[in-house]
Amino acid sequence: MNRPYTICYMMTSVDGRIDCDMVGRLAGVEDYYPLLDKLGLQSAVSGKRTAQLELAEPGAFAPRNSAPLGKDVVSKKTDSSSGYTIVVDTKGTLLWKHDSQYAQPHILITSQQVSQEYLSYLDEKNISYIVAGDAKIDLAAASDVLKETFGIERMGVVGGPAINTAFLDAGLLDEVIVLSGAGIDGRASFPPVFHREGEGPSEPTPLKLIEAKTYDSGAVFIRYRIK
Repeated sequence: MNRPYTICYMMTSVDGRIDCDMVGRLAGVEDYYPLLDKLGLQSAVSGKRTAQLELAEPGAFAPRNSAPLGKDVVSKKTDSSSGYTIVVDTKGTLLWKHDSQYAQPHILITSQQVSQEYLSYLDEKNISYIVAGDAKIDLAAASDVLKETFGIERMGVVGGPAINTAFLDAGLLDEVIVLSGAGIDGRASFPPVFHREGEGPSEPTPLKLIEAKTYDSGAVFIRYRIK
């Protein structure tokens, strides 16, 4: 496996919740992006839900022919020394502006369940894509492509809980960093940083603490390496 060094970096409430609207009101949120820059994570991976809320255009792509593509494909549109915005969208439904309108070029990662029409749509938008995996995305294969084809050496996984957990369970995370803001959410309906549906492994993932510090805002930065 030849993949980028990968760090899950999230801002949470004290009780570990990561709802975007709530996090944006926490004391310490102003420290999140400066720390992201210091970590050298120019390329960041978001899940579909986070992309819907923060990155993509309103609406959903509806192909006339929804037959799955059924094969792995890589299409690189742009070289970028300043990194990429990477979005995981298993079946290909998110809508986008032309890629030239964004500060960073995009890479869309889908499974073979994506339609050819959606890939043609991405071609029109000049958006790069990686198709990897049959019924679900093969994150390990996609990560290899991110390094070997796009030259990404370090990247951040920045939410939400489904994509964070998928990278964790695939053994693709090297570090976990939590910036805990000075506030409590408390809503049981909102998931934490990692969240498995149904029964998961009973043993916790062991971590090694490598850095911890506090900020005047009351936020706490905790950095772990996955053993």
